[in-house]
Amino acid sequence: MAIRVLIVDDQALVRAGFRMILEAQPDIEVIGEAENGLAAIEAARGLRPDVVLMDIRMPGLDGIEATRRLTAMGLDGHVVILTTYDLDEYVFDALAAGATGFLLKHVPPEELVHGVRIAAGGESLLAPSVTRRLIEEFARQRSPVQASSKAMDSLTDREREVLKLLARGLSNLEIASELHVGEATVKTHVAHVLDKLELRDRVQAVILAYEVGLIKPGA
Repeated sequence: MAIRVLIVDDQALVRAGFRMILEAQPDIEVIGEAENGLAAIEAARGLRPDVVLMDIRMPGLDGIEATRRLTAMGLDGHVVILTTYDLDEYVFDALAAGATGFLLKHVPPEELVHGVRIAAGGESLLAPSVTRRLIEEFARQRSPVQASSKAMDSLTDREREVLKLLARGLSNLEIASELHVGEATVKTHVAHVLDKLELRDRVQAVILAYEVGLIKPGA
């Protein structure tokens, strides 16, 4: 079954370029386009995409608020933020609003396709070091928040350890190697962490780890 993609950008040429790249793939189908946040919400509500490629700066409702509303309405798919700059000041807010990750608009076609497939599979686009750098940069500018003590206390020592490694940007395989356990065991721990802390995905877990001070920028 093809991955259903909604492209949201106020520039028609950008939308056309992404459509051309994605529709050349046998496992990806572009089911719609939108030129601003409000149109994106309406399109997503009707089309139920697996992946929404969302620009940040758009007239009317911007990509951050659109992402927040899509998350609140329980979108089954995943939002991937599109940005021109890797340290865009708004990207962190978009991730906190519920985006799965982000892609630079000038990535090579194969990276765009790979990113869509990763997002559709439920994985967060956290692997590039630039993403970790971005999260650290804006975590520095925010005061630590007080997460639910009951939720944090519900984590076992091993789950806290997994959360710390996850916040450093390690993949499941790398965490498994670090802890000398199987990858399946790590996946189970990650699932428990997300469930106990009521988090949507790994991006949310990374943000929370920084915001509660579990890991410090640069650690």
